[in-house]
Amino acid sequence: MLTTGIASYGVDYTTIFVVASLAIYFALHRRNNLRNIPGPPSSSWTFGNMLQLLVPTQYGDHEFTWLKEFGSVYLVKGCFGQNRLMISDPSALQYILNTPHFEHGPALTNVMNLMLDQNAVMAVKGETHKRLRAALSVGFTPSAVRNYQPIFERVAEKVTERLDKCSGSLTDLYPTLSQATLSAISEAVLGCSTHDLGEAFVANNERVMILSSSQSSTQIIADAIVSRLPKMVWAAAAHLPTATFKVLRAVKSLARQIGRQAVADKLAAIQQGANTRTDVFDMLLDPERSDRKKNMLTEEELVAQTGILMIGGQDTVTSTLVFGCIELARHPEFQHQLRAEIHASSCGPASAFSYESLPLLNAFIKETLRLYPSGALQERIAVQDTVIPLTDGIKNSTGEVMNHIPVQKGQVVLVAIASYQRLQSRWVDDADQFRPSRWIDGTVVQGQGLGPYANLLSFLGGPRVCPG
Repeated sequence: MLTTGIASYGVDYTTIFVVASLAIYFALHRRNNLRNIPGPPSSSWTFGNMLQLLVPTQYGDHEFTWLKEFGSVYLVKGCFGQNRLMISDPSALQYILNTPHFEHGPALTNVMNLMLDQNAVMAVKGETHKRLRAALSVGFTPSAVRNYQPIFERVAEKVTERLDKCSGSLTDLYPTLSQATLSAISEAVLGCSTHDLGEAFVANNERVMILSSSQSSTQIIADAIVSRLPKMVWAAAAHLPTATFKVLRAVKSLARQIGRQAVADKLAAIQQGANTRTDVFDMLLDPERSDRKKNMLTEEELVAQTGILMIGGQDTVTSTLVFGCIELARHPEFQHQLRAEIHASSCGPASAFSYESLPLLNAFIKETLRLYPSGALQERIAVQDTVIPLTDGIKNSTGEVMNHIPVQKGQVVLVAIASYQRLQSRWVDDADQFRPSRWIDGTVVQGQGLGPYANLLSFLGGPRVCPG
């Protein structure tokens, strides 16, 4: 019996070893489907190419060089030897952003779950996401945005007055524009001032802005480790009493407080017949809306959107404004022309003219968004095996031309927005130069539509497009 038992166990172990070896072989074979796609060398197994991509001396130092060398699709190494596809091909981007085959990467998903309410539009999926997006869109229609115009103009006038006092001296624009952006958002979304938000929210918001705009080798490794943690482990780690986790947890609790107070105040005003319809919450709670039954949020669902509406746009808007100011300083002649256009159109109050009727201003906005997208690199992960189509075929290391790329479930792809918006095939030969006139003289190549505005992906695209 003993001999038979040993023999039996020996057969079992041999079988297990063979099966395990085959499983590992096929897993590695599947994982290496991308190995023939060319890309830059990596000098570090730990960091891969991530330091070059995420913490260069100047953004794009390596990325834009690789774009010219390898084209719109190439292979980079993530941390710990992970293969990642760097993608700026238009057809591939449209597929990734518009199909359900890709979702946010695990690191971003974990942070969103920590910061945002479970009913926030960024956190939900499927039909719930569609319903929330449709309901929120009411507050961001062209007619709704025109209602917010006086708010933006009032905030802009205050910024102008503040900067006039600093004329002739060295000034850091970022803090001033960041505060102005928060002020504009709080009034346009909630109808309240930053003072009404409370010191705790404003102080925590500043810490969030610092966290969101910082990047380091330590953070890169931390993100790589977090993305590999099981959900239960991450959920437990998120309650650690570290400074970063405290800041992120506070976002959710403070936003809930502010959102509930805003909803209560507005419902009370509606009962008294004093609904002004001058901010997003007003529009969403308006009882006289013709589509209210079709696109309606519950009070708790509306409260759940407070965090993303208040924080989602502050850093992105501020950074775009700062880069726009930098380009105006670099191009004084264009600055003079733009100022002349605005002065010529604003003989009366600002509300007497349409901003859409100013070609130089609109060209300036589009060109700034094109060259300086705030979310220049977005991580997505395949949730099932799929095939990514390409606009332009690529030649792999064996000489084969690939017109599509098969990827496996779990494959990470990098949506290279900054690279896409510098493609010469779409933005002509001087795509890396600031030239607003390209939007007026017709030199922008008209191709398939990707983003919601001017074929740009600065606001992303597809179902997860930025609403405002």
